[in-house]
Amino acid sequence: MELLTEYLAKGFVTMLTISLPCVLVAAGVGLVVGILQAVTQVQEQTIAAAPKIVSVFLTIIVLGMLYISLLTDYFREGTNLAFNVITRSANYVLPEDYYFHSKPFASEMQDTIKGKSGEIDTIMKHPGKIPWSENQFKDKYTPRSKGADPRPNFIETNKMLGR
Repeated sequence: MELLTEYLAKGFVTMLTISLPCVLVAAGVGLVVGILQAVTQVQEQTIAAAPKIVSVFLTIIVLGMLYISLLTDYFREGTNLAFNVITRSANYVLPEDYYFHSKPFASEMQDTIKGKSGEIDTIMKHPGKIPWSENQFKDKYTPRSKGADPRPNFIETNKMLGR
């Protein structure tokens, strides 16, 4: 687990390494343009935005190959971890007979159609008529609890639209 945490930390460092020069250049250009605007008393916001965009664009062009190499190294290390390190580690891989001794999803995977094979044949021949459907299992109208989202739920919407 600490291996994956270390890899996540390296991802954050890579993200900061890529974004920090752009943010610093934008802040520096913004400071210089702000001082010039204060001196000249020209308070136009578009004047401040254009030099920032151009300077960040030039920063990305100048440092682009460094960014590509950082991201490529990070991707290679991630694929190496995923396909070579974690798959060969006994801590991360389940034993091959894991599902032989335990059935983790047994209750969810049971067949929901109960009945004899004759009923299943009837269902297959008449797909629109469901013989085991009872009124107690159908959707009932229950008012939605009042909370932060006052929109009606699916059943209320169908009731309002008359479906």
